[in-house]
Amino acid sequence: MWKEENNRLTKTFIFHDFNEAFGFMTKVALVAEKMDHHPNWSNVYNTVTIELSTHDAGNVVTEKDRALAKTIDQLK
Repeated sequence: MWKEENNRLTKTFIFHDFNEAFGFMTKVALVAEKMDHHPNWSNVYNTVTIELSTHDAGNVVTEKDRALAKTIDQLK
C-alpha cells in the first residue's frame, strides 16, 4: 500500500532477486517516461523503494502521482 507522508507517496517493493527488481524498474521507467513523470527511487538487491511527488507543483502529491502509483501497482 502506498503511504502518503512528507508530501510524498512512498512504497517499497520486495522481489525474489535482483533480476526481478531490475526488470520491474525497467517497466516503471518506460511507463514514467510515457507519462513524463519520473519517480525518486532506490534499489538494493531485491528491494525497490519509490517516492512520488510533483516537482513543478512545489514537491507535493498530485493526481499525477496517484495515477503513476496506480500504474506502477499494475506492473507488479
